[in-house]
Amino acid sequence: MTSPAERYALSKARAVEAETPLPDFRASLSFDLDDFQAEACRSVAAGHSVLVAAPTGAGKTVVGEYAIFQAQRENRKAFYTTPIKALSNQKYAELVTRYGAKRVGLLTGDTSINSEAQIVVMTTEVLRNMLYADSPTLDGLGYVIMDEVHYLADKFRGAVWEEVIIHLPMNVQMVALSATVSNAEEFGGWLDTVRGKTDIVVSEHRPVPLFQHVMVGGSIVDLFAEDVAFDEVAGAQAPNATVNPELRKLARNLRAPARGPRGKRGGPPRRAAGAGQRRVSRAEVIRSLDHHGLLPAIFFIFSRKGCDMAVQQCAYADLRLTTNEESAQISAALDAVAHQIPSEDLEVLEYWAWRDGLLRGIASHHAGLLPIFKEIVEDLFARNLLKVVFATETLALGVNMPARTVVLEKLVKFNGETHVQITPGEYTQLTGRAGRRGIDVEGHSLVLWNPEMEPEELAGLASKRTYPLHSSFRPTYNMSTNLLAQFGREQTRAILESSFAQYQADHSVVGMARQVRSREESLEGYRKAMSCHLGDFSEYVKLQRELAAAQKLAARNRRVERRNAAQKSMASVIRGDVVDLSGNRKMGRAVIIAVDDSLHDPRHTILTEEGRLRRLSLADLNGPLEIISRVKVPKSFTGKTPKERRDLASALRNAIYEHRPPRLDAQGFNYGDEGFLNEAQQLEQALRDHPCHGCNDRAEHMRWADRYWKLKKETDKLRRNIRGRTNTIAQQFDRVCQVLERLEYLLPGEGDEFTMTDAGRRLRRIYGERDLLISQVLESGQLNGLSPEELCAAVASLVFQGRRESDRPDPKMPTEKLNQLWHLSINAWGKLSDLEEEMRLEPTTPPESGLIWPIFKWAKGATLNNALRGTEMAPGDFVRWAKQVIDTLEQFAQNPQLPARLVKNSSRAVDLLKRGVIAYSNVLN
Repeated sequence: MTSPAERYALSKARAVEAETPLPDFRASLSFDLDDFQAEACRSVAAGHSVLVAAPTGAGKTVVGEYAIFQAQRENRKAFYTTPIKALSNQKYAELVTRYGAKRVGLLTGDTSINSEAQIVVMTTEVLRNMLYADSPTLDGLGYVIMDEVHYLADKFRGAVWEEVIIHLPMNVQMVALSATVSNAEEFGGWLDTVRGKTDIVVSEHRPVPLFQHVMVGGSIVDLFAEDVAFDEVAGAQAPNATVNPELRKLARNLRAPARGPRGKRGGPPRRAAGAGQRRVSRAEVIRSLDHHGLLPAIFFIFSRKGCDMAVQQCAYADLRLTTNEESAQISAALDAVAHQIPSEDLEVLEYWAWRDGLLRGIASHHAGLLPIFKEIVEDLFARNLLKVVFATETLALGVNMPARTVVLEKLVKFNGETHVQITPGEYTQLTGRAGRRGIDVEGHSLVLWNPEMEPEELAGLASKRTYPLHSSFRPTYNMSTNLLAQFGREQTRAILESSFAQYQADHSVVGMARQVRSREESLEGYRKAMSCHLGDFSEYVKLQRELAAAQKLAARNRRVERRNAAQKSMASVIRGDVVDLSGNRKMGRAVIIAVDDSLHDPRHTILTEEGRLRRLSLADLNGPLEIISRVKVPKSFTGKTPKERRDLASALRNAIYEHRPPRLDAQGFNYGDEGFLNEAQQLEQALRDHPCHGCNDRAEHMRWADRYWKLKKETDKLRRNIRGRTNTIAQQFDRVCQVLERLEYLLPGEGDEFTMTDAGRRLRRIYGERDLLISQVLESGQLNGLSPEELCAAVASLVFQGRRESDRPDPKMPTEKLNQLWHLSINAWGKLSDLEEEMRLEPTTPPESGLIWPIFKWAKGATLNNALRGTEMAPGDFVRWAKQVIDTLEQFAQNPQLPARLVKNSSRAVDLLKRGVIAYSNVLN
């Protein structure tokens, strides 16, 4: 029963609602709004921006849809931004269904439909570019919905979200939709700072309960002892205590080594009865899911090849999950698309094997697939015609493909450098696809057991709710030139300091400053505790520390001098010299058998008095070699036989005792530490003369002094960290400006300002990971003389970033002009990366040759099969990178400041690339 206060608040909210379009929006829905949805919609209705953080599948997008609904009532524009084109395409289709094609537009860089519509769906980069260009399309903009806003943590593209949030006009309301993050208050606080009044609405509730399971052998076992769903697990104080005892027992049994014939542990692992006796095939897992009514399912496999192989394995197992009627519908959908693809390309796309999998109700989904194939998979899955999709984690980025069950084969993935455990945030994002709202009563996640898995670790992963959002923002060259052109240096620094990255750094500074203040109080207490009635004990301690430093410096100097002397003596010996070895190994005396001429760390061969052959290095010595005699080493001496070694050792001993000159420690070596020793002696005397030296409580004072200096060292480190974090983004910007100034994109102006050169103005229109490198090549003029086909290949080298590093640093080029351009690009990159290293900036990645031949052949009219021959590039990757090349060429074609010939050839190059699978890679075209 609600309290009077709650009823009053609800009544007031409804009264406010009545004056807005929200009641009409509610009436247009086929379901009631959840509490968090209603709260967020009321914030929009009240004219506030809003941050909505809720689990995957909770229905966050309804809030964005209300903002669009309200924009329509107010006759204002609404932009809906997404991180990926696939999600933009999907949202566009949904909004067209609701509002009609005339009122909805789509802009994704390579697709432009009805761009001046009242509702425009776009990728976030498109909106960023509009803001920098002050595009007239922004006129009348009232609302921006930023879907998957937590993507601003992405290392490579995350900065775009912050740029948009900072630069949007203040009269534009923003609806930020995020997956659940543990620092929503911090993120919302920053939004409130840069966007004005921003309400924060957080929900941990999943509308469709999610239950967690583990498949051990052929058995599906609950992860938790109690029948708990996602929300309940999230609140568990001790998740380990809730692990299902049956699962623990199975884990122990599967790991327990078998007993040998005499009762000793050993031999192969003991097989548990029933479950877990062997690895279960993917087909068997799917049959088990089907038997338990847990299809459709998404299998997350962190490998493209693994996804495709999984489909093949299911086909080999003759797994069929569709009815004849469903297969017929799938066939019709495939036929409607297949005719758009040239028949000669179908083979290289392995279309028929792919089609067979779909007809069985099974498919893969990953970035290596042709975009049109991915979209077909998404469409058929949404229509419940596909029952199993093997996918990489990119599917969890927002594409609306929920399932009844999500299966995780492993909890480890390759991050590009090494194999790492998935994080709690990733686990939640992946399993969040389970449970279709309005279809399923509950969702299920299933982890496949392996011997390395610990049930407690899995339970911790499934129950942890700490995944903070961290900014990846950093000023780029393109961003800096755009900001400088619009705002000047001083205001640009202020804008950059308003970024979420700086906000987070400043917040951490607040905590560190609090620690410094606390430690300063402790330092004052320690200072009082070590005070001495005989004199200034701080001064006495300072003398003692100076003495210790002088003694340490003298000792280090002696070590350095000894090493230098040892190195010099090692270079002075010859074969046959008898030497006295002063070192840690106590090798005594030996004869030099062979001299190593290496400059840095020579390793001479010696024979000791005992007749042993050894290698002598500088590490064996703590001073110079002392030459005490000589023996004749036979030319034929190899040291391989005991007799050889015994004979020479005997001659060595005779030489030692018969001829004993004075020690040659002299050899001109002196350790030169008299100055340090004199300083130490003076400090020792000053210490003895100090009044506090005779204090009876000196030991007690010294204990407090030791604490003082230890804490002071830690406090000074904190202060340095604070200085390092203050204005970090602005400092990065200053370093970027130094690079641009050295390369003459900027010239010093009045005061602290810059004057932008023509090259700087051209750089403003270049967007990409290698923006300054592309500009450097552009400024060389070498692109101007290329044919359209050569231009395609040249841009490919500046855009493409392979999944693996190329082992061909100097590849053969299609033409001599491209060969010259390749070397020019490599040289430009070398100079740029050296400059970036000098300025302590993250270096630009080098040009890559992996796409040059495929894109050149495609531009020449080759079939897809011929274009990709000799490469390991997947067709989907080729299409994706070809679109990146097209995007850069279009930047050239639309830049009036470039030479007319280059502009014309760039436009022709785009036309050459836009054909076949590239032209038909989007179902919306």
